[in-house]
Amino acid sequence: MGSHSIPPWYKQFWPWFLIGILLWSFAMGTTFLVMSIRSFDGMVQEDYYKHGRAINMVLAKQQRAADLGLQAQLAVDDLSGDISVTLEGDARPEMLLLELIFPTEDDRDHTALLHHQRDGHYVGQLERQLQHRWYLHLQPAGQETAEWRLTGEARFPAQGDIVLTPGLSQR
Repeated sequence: MGSHSIPPWYKQFWPWFLIGILLWSFAMGTTFLVMSIRSFDGMVQEDYYKHGRAINMVLAKQQRAADLGLQAQLAVDDLSGDISVTLEGDARPEMLLLELIFPTEDDRDHTALLHHQRDGHYVGQLERQLQHRWYLHLQPAGQETAEWRLTGEARFPAQGDIVLTPGLSQR
C-alpha cells in the first residue's frame, strides 16, 4: 500500500476557482458602482411629489383649451428654423411660448417665443435644427401661469404640418 499525499490547498484548482469568482464579482460590482455615480441620467426628478400634484393643473389647462375650441397647426422650416403657427379658436394672445421637450434628456429641451402677426398667425425662430422625436407644448407667453395649453408630438425633420390639440385623450 502506497501512501498518497494530498497537495496543499494553494496548489489545488477549486480554491483558486472560488477565489476568482469572488474577485471577479467584486471588480464588476465596483465598476458598476463607479459608472452609476458618474453617469447621472436625470430621469427621476427630485421634486417628483410636487410634479405629480401639478398634473391636475396641467389637465385643467388642457380642459380650458378644449373649452375655448383651440387647435394649432405648426410648421417648422428645417433649414432656417422658422416656426409658423396658425391658432384656431377663441384666444389670440400677443405671444405664444412653444416648448420642445426631448423625451429622455432635459438638457436638450428648447423654448421659442412666437409673436402674433395677424388673424391667429404666429411666427418665431428656433436656435438650431431638430432631429428625433419631441413633445410639444404651446401656451400663452408673458403670464406667470398660462390659462391653457395645447400639446403634441413630432419627429424632426418634419414631413408636414404638426397638429397641436388640447390632448385630453392622450394621457
